[in-house]
Amino acid sequence: MAPERPTASPPQAQALSPPPARADSPAAAPAPRRPRLYYLDHLRATLTVLVVLHHAAMAYSTIPSWYYTDPGSGLIDVFVALNQTFSMGFFFLISGFFTPGSHDSKGARTFLRGRLVRLGVPLAAYLLLLHPALHLGTYLGDSSPEPYWRFYLATWGLGPMWFLEVLLVFSLVYALVRRIRPPRPTVPAPAHSAAMPGPAAVIGFLAVLAAATYLWRIAVPVDATWQVTGLPTPGYLPQYALMFAAGVLAFRKGWLNTVPRWAGRAGACAAVAMAPVYILLMGTMYEESLVPGSWQSLMVAAVESTLAVSAVLALLALFQRLFNRRTVGGAFLSDQAYAVYFLHPLVIVGLNYGLSPWEVPAVADFAVVAALCLPLCWGAAYLLRRLPGAKRVF
Repeated sequence: MAPERPTASPPQAQALSPPPARADSPAAAPAPRRPRLYYLDHLRATLTVLVVLHHAAMAYSTIPSWYYTDPGSGLIDVFVALNQTFSMGFFFLISGFFTPGSHDSKGARTFLRGRLVRLGVPLAAYLLLLHPALHLGTYLGDSSPEPYWRFYLATWGLGPMWFLEVLLVFSLVYALVRRIRPPRPTVPAPAHSAAMPGPAAVIGFLAVLAAATYLWRIAVPVDATWQVTGLPTPGYLPQYALMFAAGVLAFRKGWLNTVPRWAGRAGACAAVAMAPVYILLMGTMYEESLVPGSWQSLMVAAVESTLAVSAVLALLALFQRLFNRRTVGGAFLSDQAYAVYFLHPLVIVGLNYGLSPWEVPAVADFAVVAALCLPLCWGAAYLLRRLPGAKRVF
């Protein structure tokens, strides 16, 4: 059964993979019907496009963190760096927003069972199927390859699926918190628009995010990776956790029903102002910002956090005003988004190797891969979801 369109409190919605609703769940409690938030559908699809383009760009950047690399371009590095500041944090905010509704509707056991299926199955499939396929070119290109099992262990990781791993942990933590401190049943989540916190609260959240990021990076530098857990960007964990928590609170308060104009305008202005500042900082003091506890690290954390919060506010306001309606195209793109997230590394790496004989500048390579991979990813996702039982996961 195809997933329904999300509302402000759909039990079936998640940032990437909306679980099917259970109208007959004994855990479901009567609540006022919320307005449909179609714009979150469109945001989910747009953020998935950014993730796909981000990884397509990494093959042609100077950041050697992809399954395939070519001589890179600093111009592409700019796109990768700016996208990194907010896109995955935004995904966690949307995931956090839809988590309480799913938990309320299903109850803890069914909620956790659904999370294990929808997040755990793709993780296992990646490790068993996609990981070997994505690293095959590297292994075959080695003139004196070691035994494959050693190569597999040496390259072990979750790749882009790290997001599912972290989201699974956050979901488990949320369920544990709910068990310890259940919400009062006499106070349902608001069905109508509630005022989003004002500028002072936003600035306070931004300050907490910047301070948490700075302090965290004293122990976990921004360029650190956690090989055992497969997490490539642990330096951003404070952002992911705080955005998820903000999404949970936004659901309970009804903040995303109506995003105020001041938030969108202020967010857009701040994002436009902070983007060149961030690029300048990364270009002039990147090495110094890696030193734990340095003032450069504090400055980068502050500018990065400002850029992230500003971009999120600007996009929420923009999409809420212009795209808060159901469209056939938007529904199709959103329905396939989770499967696209799962399949996109395979599509991109295939294009990387297919275009490798083509001797052109890195920007041209990226442009061609970007133009081809988006329709191919959504087409492949559509076919995957037509397989029997696939929609239970994707």
